[in-house]
Amino acid sequence: MKRLVLIICIFQSLTAGAQELFTMTDPASNIAAKSISVRVDNSIMDEVNSSKINYHLIPEVALGLSKKLMLRGSTFFSNRNEVFRNEGGSIYAKYRFLSNDAIQAHFRMAAFLTISYNNSDVHQEEISMYGHNTGMEAGIVATKLLRKVALSSSVSYVKALDNGNNNKFIYGQENSKAINYTFSFGKLMLPKEYRDYRQTNFNLMVEVLSQFNTGSGKYYVDIAPAMQFIFNSQSRLDIGYRKEISSDQERTAPNGFFIRLEHNFFNAFK
Repeated sequence: MKRLVLIICIFQSLTAGAQELFTMTDPASNIAAKSISVRVDNSIMDEVNSSKINYHLIPEVALGLSKKLMLRGSTFFSNRNEVFRNEGGSIYAKYRFLSNDAIQAHFRMAAFLTISYNNSDVHQEEISMYGHNTGMEAGIVATKLLRKVALSSSVSYVKALDNGNNNKFIYGQENSKAINYTFSFGKLMLPKEYRDYRQTNFNLMVEVLSQFNTGSGKYYVDIAPAMQFIFNSQSRLDIGYRKEISSDQERTAPNGFFIRLEHNFFNAFK
């Protein structure tokens, strides 16, 4: 009986919102309550004015503490300093404070906070809590799901501090704050009709990622198309490409591929 209830819950949650599992951003929805999500992110980026490839490996573990609250811990590895090594980590929390749900549709909003530590050198004006800077990011995200289409947008404030190992934020404290904006569009392409929770889902999406530095006035705008596969309603594979379309910021490696592998353990704890 418990297994039947679990299968029904998985099927209902993933058929309603599989296409809102975006690649570059988090939607307002959380992972399932009482579940554990394990994933590995791989960024393979082309370094500007060089033949070097910047590779970032970020393993992550997330806990669905309730239907409203989730936590995620990440650790950062990269070959930035010629040797592949650990460069820090982050803690991410998201609280869903609004849910307006209907049949095959919902609108949700959530607040999120990231606290990050990094011990590598500060090498770009772009501020990122995802494997580059020590600091914090706080924001709000809203997601609208309507049948097979999902729209999501977020705005957040980021503040960079000096990195560890005496790696100072070299661009001046007046330029250590920025506003991030994102917009994501996703559509469930397959299956055309649900018959079984074991069916593979195929989603296509495109995301726009932007930052405006409140001190320098400099900015960037990126676009990131991606495709996503969800297997057996528990595992997923994302493959995307991030491309800078406009910027006046100094950025080390803005263009490249992104690959995510993820697996969810439902009802993992009481």
